[in-house]
Amino acid sequence: MPNTFPPLQFLNREVALLEFNLRVFAQAEDDTIPLLERLKYLCIVSSNLDEFFEVRVAGLMEQIKHGGLTTNADGMTAIQTLNLVREQAHQLIKRQYQLFNEKLTPALAAQGIKFLRRTHWSEAQQAWVKDYFFREVMPVLTPIGLDPAHPFPRVLNKSLNFAVELQGRDAFGRNSARAIVQAPRVLPRTIPIPREISGCEHGFVFLSSIMHAHVDELFSGMEVLGCYQFRATRNSNLFVDEEEVKNLRLSLQGELPQRNFGDAVRLEIADNCSPEVEELLRREFKLTANDVFRVHGPVNLVRLMEIPGMVDRDDLKFPAFVPGVPLVLQKKGADMFKVIRKGDILLHHPYQSFRPVIDFIQQAASDPNVVAIKQTVYRTGTDSALMEALVNAARHGTEVTVVVELLARFDEEANINWATRLEEVGAHVVYGVVGHKTHAKMLMVVRREDGKLRRYVHLGTGNYHPRTARLYTDFGLFTSNEEICADVNEMFSQLTGLGKARKLNHLWQSPFSMHSEVLRAIKNETSLAKAGKRAHIIAKMNALLEPQTITALYEASQAGVKVDLIVRGVCALRPGVAGLSENIRVRSIIGRFLEHTRIFYFRNDLKHDVYLASADWMDRNFFRRIEACFPILNAKLKKRVLDEGLKAYLQDNCQAWEMNGAGQYHRKLPRRAVRKCAQGELLKQLASQGKIPVLR
Repeated sequence: MPNTFPPLQFLNREVALLEFNLRVFAQAEDDTIPLLERLKYLCIVSSNLDEFFEVRVAGLMEQIKHGGLTTNADGMTAIQTLNLVREQAHQLIKRQYQLFNEKLTPALAAQGIKFLRRTHWSEAQQAWVKDYFFREVMPVLTPIGLDPAHPFPRVLNKSLNFAVELQGRDAFGRNSARAIVQAPRVLPRTIPIPREISGCEHGFVFLSSIMHAHVDELFSGMEVLGCYQFRATRNSNLFVDEEEVKNLRLSLQGELPQRNFGDAVRLEIADNCSPEVEELLRREFKLTANDVFRVHGPVNLVRLMEIPGMVDRDDLKFPAFVPGVPLVLQKKGADMFKVIRKGDILLHHPYQSFRPVIDFIQQAASDPNVVAIKQTVYRTGTDSALMEALVNAARHGTEVTVVVELLARFDEEANINWATRLEEVGAHVVYGVVGHKTHAKMLMVVRREDGKLRRYVHLGTGNYHPRTARLYTDFGLFTSNEEICADVNEMFSQLTGLGKARKLNHLWQSPFSMHSEVLRAIKNETSLAKAGKRAHIIAKMNALLEPQTITALYEASQAGVKVDLIVRGVCALRPGVAGLSENIRVRSIIGRFLEHTRIFYFRNDLKHDVYLASADWMDRNFFRRIEACFPILNAKLKKRVLDEGLKAYLQDNCQAWEMNGAGQYHRKLPRRAVRKCAQGELLKQLASQGKIPVLR
């Protein structure tokens, strides 16, 4: 279907993704943030860029391979977009290494945390490294000389490798000039050195430095002319035709290993790599010069993420906090069902604990009155108390149904393993609907009470993942409202059975009603504004891309509707453009926690409609995923969502970035105004104990 929207009204998705990473990178540059946290932000940018190349750049290259002339909503072709993001990625990565080498490394060294360079090793350090190499490294290495009998080896996605230039003949008389040494993933990339050897509180040496110092030991009698680290990033999109396969899980199990060997999309090499070796690598990976990134330092900065966990320096990290628990749940052994019957419960993570969600499942799993548990699983991690509770419930005879999304990117293997375990204990495991990812966050418990069945539901904006619940901001709602429970039951019936979609009481559901309901709510505000009434829309999400929704927001703005958008990541809408979007403001909050809540507010002639959702305003969420958008009906909880989830973020002048019509962001600064930090204020309000940090 051809694009019918004016291109100048939309920003480019891939460019906006890099803009988001620039905002994250600014956290690494900010010297008011604890030093080890700055290092983490640097690593997060690298991790984000890895996925950017594996998915977005890989997708562009696929489009180009098949023509690449299709114009996106922003008017750019895949070729134009690829050229632009390559240029911008080169600039960002150059800045990353400059920051690491010129700012972070010296600042860490001043705190007794040193990365010991081989050019500065003492005799004691040289001896320790040599012993470590022979004891821990050399036994697992397999050097491969490149000659007709030894072709270029298969290189795993994002693995550490070394290209070695050699001179001389080996024991068989061969004079191959090059070899490849692959570093197995079992080897740590950053190795701590004992204090008495390092001469500092925390000394580390890179595996690459150890390899460079002793690579000649792998090629006895030959001269090593050069040793250069390199890393290839590959296309990590899985190619599974859901409509053709008979068993999605088996097909995925067969496809997953191939993810590590997709087409190369980026090559990172040491900055001192010889032109001849670069040419060899480019030829092997079928890449152009624009796909090569020369770096001054480790080719994988993501590996430095483990450093803060290895350094016991609380003064260089964000202060610890203990998530709060609502008063009604603080009593030890509180009956979750009794509490929920008295009224809805709202949890705001990570400021409030995820523990009540686990308690809810565990109580249900051990309650003889519970006859059924149904849950969706998108991301939950490899080690999950919540999933273990489901396994125990099924083992003890409770009817357990789990809708597992096997195509949750980069979590496919963990989800397959959980699906297998659940099936082994008799749980019903289904994989949703062909062609639609199950992204809704729903949990339902059916309990027999007073001779009849009663349903209890948990709905959320985030995953059932205890670890990310301490890192991501999300809302979760417990309710026994009969109409909402009936809606959730209907959605589970659609996921596990067959039949037409019925009209729901309160929930907006993708792919059936959510898009049309969002448009209806926006157009309702537009009509109210045209009638001379005050109209206001506030929406908080991760991404805003869907053209019809953006167009409706433009029309609302032109009618006089005040539109406040809090979009953490990608936003294709242009705010503040004369004649188009004067009444629209867009801001992004980048702080200690990753903003993940989806909240939609419509003033609606003082009815103040508030919805929480698992979905962003993107094509995929509206049309290719199964999503749940649910209302907050309780007046007190509605006020909490408005105050905690929206107003606090609109008032933030410390971690907020405001966007202009060109898609560029500038950071809000308090200057003479009172400092307002949404995340810091919420920690003060909701965390229960421990030292509460003042976030900047």
